[in-house]
Amino acid sequence: MSTVQNNKPLEGAVEGAGSEFLAFTLGSEEYGIDILKVQEIRGYEAVTRIANAPEFIKGVINLRGIIIPVVDMRIKFKLGTPVYDQFTVVIILNIGGRIMGMVVDSVSDVTTLTPDQIKPAPEMGTAFDTNYMIGLGTVDERMLILVDIDKLMSSSEMGLMDKLAA
Repeated sequence: MSTVQNNKPLEGAVEGAGSEFLAFTLGSEEYGIDILKVQEIRGYEAVTRIANAPEFIKGVINLRGIIIPVVDMRIKFKLGTPVYDQFTVVIILNIGGRIMGMVVDSVSDVTTLTPDQIKPAPEMGTAFDTNYMIGLGTVDERMLILVDIDKLMSSSEMGLMDKLAA
């Protein structure tokens, strides 16, 4: 991924190569995460609630014998009340060897973006902290908000894992 964040090249940038992003929706916006962080995509199923967990942590599920936390991104990003329907999915992520789930409204496709299709994230006072954005990916009339899922899921406010080694 050859793009710039805070005027520094992203680690692992490959000059001239395209990067693949899994596109998903939350409300009316479309987001993208690095496809290499995605382990699998599952339909939404009931979760077991954990007492005193933050509201955005829906609970845990048993994934083939592994108990994993599930985060509802619509709640996390303050995008209104989530509605769970036949399109709702759980994206199973592998972040630094830790498996976790992320509930999203729907998944659309895998998109390859070249470095010139990724623009730096503007600074804006929104519910979505731009520290967790790689940038904005543009494909024709479509715009993807590219999320640094490693940084977001390992952040102290999520409380899901110890900080990843920098």
